[in-house]
Amino acid sequence: MTWVEDAKRRAAEEAVKHVEDGQVIGLGSGSTAAYAIRLLGERLRGGELREILGIPTSLQAASEAVEAGIPLTTLEEHPVVDVSIDGADQLDARLNLIKGGGGALLREKIVASCSKLYIIVADERKLARRLGENCPIPLEVHPMAVKPITMRLEELGAKASLRMARGKVGPVVTDNGNLIIDADFGPVENPEELDRRLRMIPGVLETGLFLGYANLAYIGTRSGLRRIEGQRRR
Repeated sequence: MTWVEDAKRRAAEEAVKHVEDGQVIGLGSGSTAAYAIRLLGERLRGGELREILGIPTSLQAASEAVEAGIPLTTLEEHPVVDVSIDGADQLDARLNLIKGGGGALLREKIVASCSKLYIIVADERKLARRLGENCPIPLEVHPMAVKPITMRLEELGAKASLRMARGKVGPVVTDNGNLIIDADFGPVENPEELDRRLRMIPGVLETGLFLGYANLAYIGTRSGLRRIEGQRRR
């Protein structure tokens, strides 16, 4: 196992300690969140944890949960989530995040907004002084609005591109049937103002800026683990 994978697993190990019997758990998407899902499954099988229900944020997370033996539910049945464990593409010291590298940002933000405790797990490569440093901001957009949205993003100073699929012809299609535009603004001075402007563009369904959602983050490093507490505002 490389140091990166070891760091991801250590972060996930610490995060799952917050999960208690009978809770509803938001299951994030991506490689680090997948470690948390597998660890929760191990705790269930070992009898350390009982009667939890998972709400997956993507088809990938749902598949991981089924494989791990975690019973699934929905926000329709459980609109309040006790704990969510999710990854991030980038985070700053205030626990503002960029998410959406896996294309699940809309569902991830919905689940995050319903969570009493929202925990981020990542390795130290994801930490940045300012959001946007070598990390584009994903936007989930309606398919008919790709061209006008791209033009508006370029007017705002971004290098914008429709995300293309690997292993299939054409663009990435989200679990919701939408498309993803990656907007590279470079380091962002005012994430809140940028998020506001992006949301005003017709056809933008959700942005990958998760500002004020995270309560806590566990960051795996080359030799240990770092804990960062945030001031949740959402």
